[in-house]
Amino acid sequence: MPTEILMPALSPTMEEGTLAKWLVKEGDTVAAGDLLAEIETDKATMEFEAVDEGTIGKILVAGGSEGVKVNTPIAVILAEGESADDIGKAKTPDSGSAPKSDGPSAKAPASKDTAPAAKAPAAPTTKDGARIFASPLARRIAAEKGLDLGTIKGSGPHGRIVKTDVADATAQPAAQPAAQPAPAPQKPAAPTGPAADVVARMFEGRAYEEVKLDGMRKTVAARLTEAKQTIPHFYLRREVRLDTLMAFRAQLNKQLESRGVKLSVNDFIIKACALALQTVPDANAVWAGDRILRLKPSDIAVAVAIEGGLFTPVLKDAHLKSLSALSAEMKDLATRARNRKLAPQEYTGGSTAISNLGMFGIENFDAVINPPHGSILAVGAGLKKPVVGKDGELTTATVMSMTLSVDHRVIDGALGADYLKAIVENLENPMVMLA
Repeated sequence: MPTEILMPALSPTMEEGTLAKWLVKEGDTVAAGDLLAEIETDKATMEFEAVDEGTIGKILVAGGSEGVKVNTPIAVILAEGESADDIGKAKTPDSGSAPKSDGPSAKAPASKDTAPAAKAPAAPTTKDGARIFASPLARRIAAEKGLDLGTIKGSGPHGRIVKTDVADATAQPAAQPAAQPAPAPQKPAAPTGPAADVVARMFEGRAYEEVKLDGMRKTVAARLTEAKQTIPHFYLRREVRLDTLMAFRAQLNKQLESRGVKLSVNDFIIKACALALQTVPDANAVWAGDRILRLKPSDIAVAVAIEGGLFTPVLKDAHLKSLSALSAEMKDLATRARNRKLAPQEYTGGSTAISNLGMFGIENFDAVINPPHGSILAVGAGLKKPVVGKDGELTTATVMSMTLSVDHRVIDGALGADYLKAIVENLENPMVMLA
């Protein structure tokens, strides 16, 4: 029976996307790994691969279609021996047979050759709620053989279960889930402001331009609204004297000039935060709904502004990397972020983040925590200020203001203070970070 390819969920926050363009046409034969389409998520434009072989029988959603919901049928693929005459019998993958990728939908008019597609059910999950990724053919075979997809390890792209994984598997009935109590009725969502038409009436007769929200701006709005409504923020502020760091940085950059390496102050801040998390490991934590997860490595997210929004690419194992390695990796991530070429795994994760507006002349500010992070460090500009020296004399120094926004569910005041103190000590004694 022909199988529908569904709009994939290509990022953790993706609910809908734009099917930018098809890279195949009806009648094309595809194999596992062949590129099918380019899909714009809320964060990037990504290529969508075939997982099984077959022939593209019908394209249901045209290239350029916006607002295609995850798990919406976007095309029909024919297996060997099937023809276009079978398309009316196309099967939407059920909980035992998932799409070539999990995905959103689009509004495609039903033709006389195609029966109207029913709304695709939710993708199957394991007992602990994790989503199972499997190709349509693999799910169909699993359903026929009575296999529990949750017990099978996938060998396809990103761990997706493909035909070969289930073809030789020993058939055993999938465990029946225990009866779940009826969910409690949900409270209506809190209002987010006046409706669009109400706001528009306020500005009748005034000239304005209406800016359509793209996927990224919708996601930023939703996540930051969630953060301010659900995360109990508190703020810790410190000033850092940067003169020693600036002199040390100039010395290092002179020595690294022949290698084409130029360290920024932000590179030192990333390293300082990474080492501080190792010094104060209880601060290396995230909120996980009904528990706290304490991480072992220092994975640091860094905010990168792009047109229309921002990315927070993550530098993994930052405590183990040299300053020059962190600098090169950060430059690469920032460049690809601005070109919207980051993969989801490159901007998810981490326990804390850094947002630096010092280059814009901002002296200090409070940043909003990006869930599920436990904190975010807001960094201001380094400014020459009068200070009292060690011997009580009045002198000047380059001083930088930092504000640590903290999730009080994860980090208490004293713990947050210890973490921020460790960051300051690393920046004021930069040579220690190389030890």
